[in-house]
Amino acid sequence: MSSKKSLRADQAALWFESTGLMAGVDEAGRGPLAGPVVAAAVILDDLNPIRGLNDSKKLTAKRRELLFDEIRARALCFAIAEASVQEIDQINILQATMLAMKRAVQALRLPPKLVLVDGNRIPTLAMRAEAIVKGDALVPAISAASILAKVHRDHLCHAMHQRYPAYGFDQHKGYGTAQHMAALQAHGPTDCHRMTFAPVARSVRCS
Repeated sequence: MSSKKSLRADQAALWFESTGLMAGVDEAGRGPLAGPVVAAAVILDDLNPIRGLNDSKKLTAKRRELLFDEIRARALCFAIAEASVQEIDQINILQATMLAMKRAVQALRLPPKLVLVDGNRIPTLAMRAEAIVKGDALVPAISAASILAKVHRDHLCHAMHQRYPAYGFDQHKGYGTAQHMAALQAHGPTDCHRMTFAPVARSVRCS
């Protein structure tokens, strides 16, 4: 049996053992040089399934936007939370990601008994939580969370672009592309930038 099939079987057993609601959690924006990190938590309605859920990175922008609206309309409940640029700089990106995830779970209207988190780390939560590697492609609730987090953060990047059009945030979403690096060298960092990230710090020293 392949490892992927084994993982699915393990997840099925995990869900079967857990009574009560299950939430999927994922984040967007750990790698960029600017903007907050965003996390989402979603509890899906088993009686009202959503077709086409997948890892947000495997979907087109148009499809993500459509699913973003559908998930918010049809999920039992959802929450989207952020950790700010200032918090990222204060406590580091890993801890800020855990903080955003914790905020998302705590903001759910209905408390889950089980939380499944994409990746290999979990935030400190009051309920049982499990990490699922590649969960955004394997667990529908995590897929839904990945879509909400990604689209919400993309919207934030478009707002950043309106404030700072010279940086191209609407194109690169804060990642360290050649366009972004050239703008950093030419104009220096904005208040949207993560000052503790090395490329941003170097741009300050070079300015």
